[in-house]
Amino acid sequence: MPRSAFLQEAEARGFVFQCTDLEALDAALSEGCMPAYIGFDCTASSLHVGSLVQIMMLRLLQRAGHKPVVLLGGGTTRIGDPSGKDESRQLLSDAEIAANMAGIRRVFDRFLHFGSGETDAIVVNNADWLDQLGYIPLLRDVGTHFTINRMLTFDSVRLRLEREHPLTFLEFNYMILQAYDFRELYRRYGVRLQMGGADQWGNIVCGVELGRRTDGATLFGLTSPLITTASGAKMGKTAQGAVWLTADRLSPYDYWQYWRNVDDADTGRFLRLFTELPLAEIARLEALQGAEINEAKKILATEATALAHGREAAEAAAETARRTFEEGEAAESLPTVNLPRAELEQGIPAFRLFALAGLAPSNSEARRLIRGGGARVNDNVITDEAMLIGTEALHHGAIKLSAGRKHHRLIRPV
Repeated sequence: MPRSAFLQEAEARGFVFQCTDLEALDAALSEGCMPAYIGFDCTASSLHVGSLVQIMMLRLLQRAGHKPVVLLGGGTTRIGDPSGKDESRQLLSDAEIAANMAGIRRVFDRFLHFGSGETDAIVVNNADWLDQLGYIPLLRDVGTHFTINRMLTFDSVRLRLEREHPLTFLEFNYMILQAYDFRELYRRYGVRLQMGGADQWGNIVCGVELGRRTDGATLFGLTSPLITTASGAKMGKTAQGAVWLTADRLSPYDYWQYWRNVDDADTGRFLRLFTELPLAEIARLEALQGAEINEAKKILATEATALAHGREAAEAAAETARRTFEEGEAAESLPTVNLPRAELEQGIPAFRLFALAGLAPSNSEARRLIRGGGARVNDNVITDEAMLIGTEALHHGAIKLSAGRKHHRLIRPV
């Protein structure tokens, strides 16, 4: 049993997968406040639930009396992390990276407390030092501490090569720059712990070793397991698209619905990882059987949504769901899509309307949804994918579209 409050809770909730030296880390955490970081590259304008384990680790770290450092990859996003990827990432412009960074920064305001205090979180941008690097000085200072033999053994490189997928020289440098980040954060902010997903293990180990070789620093790495659903799917993806953490990309109602609709077998594990309910209460909830497990999933949905969007938005989403499913209402707070009145007056083919509403990722998927009997307009099943839906379908000023029993939109003319 660890002595430090952070590791005790992290292990009990399922956050710990690998550690470079668990006993020594536990001792160091027990001595006082430790700055620790996780890096997030700026590849989109928000983060989705695939990053939520890492965010919750930072939150838990802060609750346990330590200092979270959020590293945004203004520099490393220009390269692209090959870890867990079969293909190279699309290279983004500096303007795109800056816009994405601003969007991602907003995510953390809900989860962490920022400020100038000892345990207050800070945000740093690795472009601040990576942009200043000279190629030859980097090779002499850092490159001499890495062997190609060792780098080829790490999964981020080895798996790409085994599958005979291209790995560019640009991407091959990523682990060196991530190691450089760790050393730089140690020098600037006293950061001694880097955390990340299991796919980051090789990159993290490189940073630990670089700090030891160049600075004689005792640094640590801690990874969490890669989270998949009971079906084996990766977290963060649904048939409707990514489960984003900001309301401009996904409404609080749809976010609530994502958690409400998780597999029964995932409920207890997700309550431990993605809520702060006491472990004894979680044990009671995951022991529920039959239809009662739905109550546990509603609690999961509300608690997870409260963390990402605030308690008021979470309770409003829960109430909207209750009214929609239990009372059959087209609740006013359902996600709404505004379309030009003139376009609705002409009529829009059903498959196109469902795609426009975000209830299907493409026109072809919308056609399949309708042909399969999973589409409803104002709670009536439709089977004609080409039928025109227009202003005649307005009911109290809106058209209610449903994909299955769990996904709904209101279409309003403007």
